[in-house]
Amino acid sequence: MLQGNQVRLRALEPEDLPDYHRWLNDPEVVRYLKLYAPLSMPDEEAWYQEVRDDSSQMVFAIESEAGQHIGNLSLMDLNWKDRSAELGIVIGDKGQWGKGYAQDATRTLLAFAFGEMNLNRVYLRVFTDHEPAINAYRKCGFVEEGRLREEIYADGRYHDMLVMAILRREFNG
Repeated sequence: MLQGNQVRLRALEPEDLPDYHRWLNDPEVVRYLKLYAPLSMPDEEAWYQEVRDDSSQMVFAIESEAGQHIGNLSLMDLNWKDRSAELGIVIGDKGQWGKGYAQDATRTLLAFAFGEMNLNRVYLRVFTDHEPAINAYRKCGFVEEGRLREEIYADGRYHDMLVMAILRREFNG
């Protein structure tokens, strides 16, 4: 278990899947994710098995200080040669939005990624109009590296995505 100031990151468990099923079928939750179709429980179960068997990604459940499962955080496309990975996060419990949990979870994972996994670079992609997320990432030390023009089709139009990253030497724990 990885302890942050407000959250704990723990291993993903099969008991977490009903939460993901509920969250990832909520249009507000998936608004800034790449998901576009409803997910069934068998879809979630298949995803869980895939994650468990895939050494190129690590997924953590995010718990509040009270022990409530509120979301997940992952390192994907782990590249051990170049020491890099892509970060993904979702706070699925909408009642926990805006409380700083995503920022604390991100900092906690970065400390683990740079300090324990010996990664050098963690990057992410974010919708250009998702200002709360962009601001949180900047507070964690991420900097904009580029723009992927019309990368995602959602809500009847194409959206640009920002690529942001942080290097180990830039991270202030």
